[in-house]
Amino acid sequence: MPVFAYEAVDVNGQKIRQEVEAPSKDEAIKRLKSQGFRPTKIALKAGAPAKPRAAGEKKGKKKFVLFDRVSNAQVTTFTTQFAILQDAGLPIVRSIKILETQQRPGKFKDQLAMVAEEVEGGSTLSEALSKHPRTFDKLYQSMVKAGEAGGVLDVILNRLAGFMEKSQKLKKKIQGAMIYPIAVTLVATAILTLIMVVVVPSFESMFKDIGRNLPAMTQMLLSVSRTIKEFWYLFLGVPFVFIISWNAISRSDKGRFMIDKFKLSVPGFGIIVKKSAISRFTRTLGTLIASGVPILEALRIVKDAIGNTVIQGAIEQVHGSIREGETVADPLRASGVFDELVVNMIDVGEETGELDKMLIKIADNYENDVDVAVEGMSSLIEPILIVGMGVAVGFIVVALFLPLIEIIKTIH
Repeated sequence: MPVFAYEAVDVNGQKIRQEVEAPSKDEAIKRLKSQGFRPTKIALKAGAPAKPRAAGEKKGKKKFVLFDRVSNAQVTTFTTQFAILQDAGLPIVRSIKILETQQRPGKFKDQLAMVAEEVEGGSTLSEALSKHPRTFDKLYQSMVKAGEAGGVLDVILNRLAGFMEKSQKLKKKIQGAMIYPIAVTLVATAILTLIMVVVVPSFESMFKDIGRNLPAMTQMLLSVSRTIKEFWYLFLGVPFVFIISWNAISRSDKGRFMIDKFKLSVPGFGIIVKKSAISRFTRTLGTLIASGVPILEALRIVKDAIGNTVIQGAIEQVHGSIREGETVADPLRASGVFDELVVNMIDVGEETGELDKMLIKIADNYENDVDVAVEGMSSLIEPILIVGMGVAVGFIVVALFLPLIEIIKTIH
């Protein structure tokens, strides 16, 4: 029978290291728990006979799929289901294997199989997850590690699942609000380009036959039409030049700071960026602190997860302030990025010892503000696009018909 070496904590909180015989790792864990031990690490003893492979069972091969990536939605769904299985009392390895079988073939399925194999081999769950940092980020790893240390992994997973679901919901709402104006803008641009390239040139040949001096509006319209028709490739290249330039600027620290500061200052859109970033900061920090992650480590994780260098600078100041024994609120107030309401609520949270709860409340309020701001921006963009399209088409119509009206007047 296989022999497992284990580390565990007894009822008195003392660490023990011993060995146990059991037909499987799950059975070994059950035996230890029945004796009042809480196992922290368990692995098959070196040289011990491994579990025999069932007849016909083949060793899984890692597959490489080109352009396969793990989406946030996949990780969120996995975390929610994992939390449910842990609440039901299933062992970690069995839970992961159950969820692994439900995944479609691809990168995430392979990663879950590797995580289950690592945990079954004696690694902790956080250690196994850390080998896939692109899928399970520092935030995820730190919360799982805190859950393992405190023996409340099921509670932490539920908290993490709720956090990820709210983040996904906010992200989808912002993306959904941008789809309509982008689609309308593209269609309007295509229609106007067609008019300028196909319709306007036919009028130009007719105006030449008339031989009269054309109004200034008509001359301007014809010039624009000729420019678009002759140099169309330049107009197609403008988006690519813009994207390349944007990426080149964002590679440097100074350029990234300028871009992030510009995003915060854009009328309308800047408010959404700012509020969503503050919401992400407060919810992430509050979730980490509530999960037992030390505040200095939590701030380091949050700084990397924010994605805005302006706010990252403020968080860096908070990190230095706390390391020197000061408060969270003062450096946030000095940064000028955070609203006074946020700073005061954090200050109250520090005084009452309920900083994590206060941070979650701030996040809830700011997510509601983002929802209202997104809906307001969407309702404002629609009439602006319609008016803009109407003005452009009206200009074209007036510019084309002015010469005709003058000809009719002359004839009369």
